Amino acid sequence: MAIQKKLKQKTRQFIESKNMLSGITFASFLESTIVPIPLEAVLVPLMQARREKLWQIALMATIGCVIGALFGYALGYYLFDVVGDWIINTFSSPEQFENVKQKMQAQGFWFVLSLGIVPIPFQIAMLAAGATKYSLALFLVASAIARSIRYFGLALVVYYAGNQAERLISKHKTKTMIGLTILVAIGWVVSTLI
Repeated sequence: MAIQKKLKQKTRQFIESKNMLSGITFASFLESTIVPIPLEAVLVPLMQARREKLWQIALMATIGCVIGALFGYALGYYLFDVVGDWIINTFSSPEQFENVKQKMQAQGFWFVLSLGIVPIPFQIAMLAAGATKYSLALFLVASAIARSIRYFGLALVVYYAGNQAERLISKHKTKTMIGLTILVAIGWVVSTLI
């Protein structure tokens, strides 16, 4: 009980802190790089508690994620040259990697966009984009769009549903993810036909 009370007290202090927005940016950076725990578990209660900062919280979470995405891209870009041959030979073949590289070049934007929206670790998209030398500008645009959809989408739910937002999100999360995945897939298919 004492630990739970202390955790609630620390959470309340963070919520009221002047460092709350920078803390969210840092947490989002960590979530997109090394801590594969969904940030939504923190964002929704925080957005509910600080509705006057709702849009700023979504923006700072997006910025933190895009900075993290840039970091992950750089890791894939620079470290893949150091250990790439070992990774290719250990986990696939040069032919398979060349196939992934061609798909990333042809459909990388949609690949990054879809992984940025659905609840799959975003690190996959970052490392693949960097390792295949995919366009940094397109990667960052896709990352920003995907994470904006996630975080500003949460902000919209909190804006309209208020204290019921957590319940609504947990109740409809699977349907929403399926719907967003279908929309991204349709956009992907349409882009290949144009």
